[in-house]
Amino acid sequence: MEAAAAAALDYDGARYSRGAVWLHWTIAALIVVNLLLGFFHMDFDKPLRSTLMGLHKSIGFLVIALTLVRIFWRFRHRPPAFDPALKRWESGLARIVHGLFYLLLLAIPLSGWLMVSSGRKVNPSRFFGLFDIGPLPVTPGRGLHEFSEQSHELLGYAMLALLVLHVGGAVKHHLDGHRHLIGRMAPWLAPRR
Repeated sequence: MEAAAAAALDYDGARYSRGAVWLHWTIAALIVVNLLLGFFHMDFDKPLRSTLMGLHKSIGFLVIALTLVRIFWRFRHRPPAFDPALKRWESGLARIVHGLFYLLLLAIPLSGWLMVSSGRKVNPSRFFGLFDIGPLPVTPGRGLHEFSEQSHELLGYAMLALLVLHVGGAVKHHLDGHRHLIGRMAPWLAPRR
């Protein structure tokens, strides 16, 4: 235990690359906005709801693109090793959570795209008013549409749970005195000494 504490003190606080940090926070912001739009769009009048859903779809397509960029970036720029302050089970849990994030970052928008592609009225989706993105090449049908709709909603709740777990873990480590850990992905919160 003393060896782990000493290693944590000697640890140089290796950080993620600037590109990884930018992608992390951009995608995180887009996910939070899209969760809010997805969970609360029905609270608005129909004309505004339609506009919000158009924004929701555009953000979903952007999340797919940025996630693919992030995966490519990760292969080209190895992330820093886990901090010695983390216990073995914490590092294992962090790996699982990161893997699930990547899975959900693709599965949620793809299930939404499948949902709009399998509905009764299939129209292209307008990407931030710039150009159209066509539907997936599937045969529209009630069963597929309901499956994709339920999947999209359940995956959204799974993302929300994962976000709470992720943020909770970061706060826990920060409060436990490992303030340098948050600086790995948020350098402005834990400047180098």
